[in-house]
Amino acid sequence: MFHMVKFVAALPDFKLSVQFNEGVTKIYDVKPWFNKQKVFHQLFDLRLFYSVKVDMGGFGISWNDEVDLHCNELWNKGIQVQTPFDNLLALSDATRLWGLNESTLRKAISYGKLINGVDVMKFGKQWVITRSAMEREYGLPEEDD
Repeated sequence: MFHMVKFVAALPDFKLSVQFNEGVTKIYDVKPWFNKQKVFHQLFDLRLFYSVKVDMGGFGISWNDEVDLHCNELWNKGIQVQTPFDNLLALSDATRLWGLNESTLRKAISYGKLINGVDVMKFGKQWVITRSAMEREYGLPEEDD
């Protein structure tokens, strides 16, 4: 199972804040890689370190064509932290995790099964839903079974 990366930000002391599609944020320490692989020494250039980005599809992160980390490495060795945005999911992420059609969730919103302003909220064109509302209405996600 892949834990897809949604966002990454470089932090001081060669740490990363990594947000995953599941609505979880983890702090990942890059420093151990300096002793494992010389290619990571490139990150001592802080301009490069702070240029980290999510790879296409969220399967990992990279700094350049030589230095990257896989999403499962970040998930397995990162330390989970609490943020105000934990457990919030884009509707598209929720449908992927639970194996549903987006129309199913849109109907649940229009019928009042998912309550706007409590369980879901629209920001611009993007709907966001709480993980707890998804679990209440649809059980655990397919990936957690």
